[in-house]
Amino acid sequence: MKKLINNPAAVVVESLAGLVEAHPDLRLNEELSVVYRADGPIPGKVGVVCGGGSGHEPAHAGFVGFGMLDSAACGEIFTSPVPDQILEATNRANGGAGVVHIVKNYTGDVMNFEMAADLANMAGDCEIETVLVDDDVAVQDSLYTAGRRGVGLTVIVEKIMGAAAQQGLPLKEVAKIGRGVVTEGRSMGLALTTVITPELGKPFFQLGEGQIEFGVGVHGEPGRERRDHAPARQLAADLAKPIMEDLPFVDGDDAIVMVNGMGATPLMELYIMYAELAKVLRAHGITPVRQLVGNYLTSLDMAGISFTLLRATAERIALWDAPVATPGLRWGM
Repeated sequence: MKKLINNPAAVVVESLAGLVEAHPDLRLNEELSVVYRADGPIPGKVGVVCGGGSGHEPAHAGFVGFGMLDSAACGEIFTSPVPDQILEATNRANGGAGVVHIVKNYTGDVMNFEMAADLANMAGDCEIETVLVDDDVAVQDSLYTAGRRGVGLTVIVEKIMGAAAQQGLPLKEVAKIGRGVVTEGRSMGLALTTVITPELGKPFFQLGEGQIEFGVGVHGEPGRERRDHAPARQLAADLAKPIMEDLPFVDGDDAIVMVNGMGATPLMELYIMYAELAKVLRAHGITPVRQLVGNYLTSLDMAGISFTLLRATAERIALWDAPVATPGLRWGM
């Protein structure tokens, strides 16, 4: 294993220290691994909080900033943050108008965010709303979930809800918008290679020569099947089909589309896959009206890709286009 690290046990906090050093508009509680806006909490603004295990960078600390998240609780690699971390992130986002928790559907995340919300409610000074993201159509249950996994749509939820909160919408309206996105967004991914975590130091799972994991999770969890590799056009069609069928999309729909790399897939290949996906969508009468191509919710050094489709509405497009300034997303400023 060759990695640019000092100590495998210190990877998360050293990475976060580098993040805030590179972005002076962010701050870090080093003891609890919580990243938050330097100008927060903002009085009268709904706070938007997310978090989860590290190893998915830029998610989620890289999406803290204007127009997106107010804070992020960062667990150890592929491990949920504990309630104390989430409570600290909540407090850093609490400007008096309530806080919304964006939670990916993994058992540890769900349990720990619930406990943190209970602690915040006991303190009596913060109303909490929770938006659960469960967009992965690959499998109904996994090693870490009851129900579908929360994957790439989380990034789109963060952007749209963050814009709504930045514009001054009230807590329940911000949460309602987020839940609507979850209702009409779907994702699915595949892995070309395995992932190596710094502490484990060896492959998380094994893939045979010429094989791919179809429907893989962002922690390397098994998907629908292990199959032979194929050309990009075939893989794009095979990934898009279950997503479109599950919603289902119909002829005439517009879509916000994200083609997300898992960490080690070259941008050249991501754009090839986007081109093939766009052909598939247009053949079904679906028009991509907004696009995002790159590494946004990764799995350390895994080579792979995921597609996320969200049915677009005028409100969602306007919130998507709203200014954002974070390490991971930035436009309109």
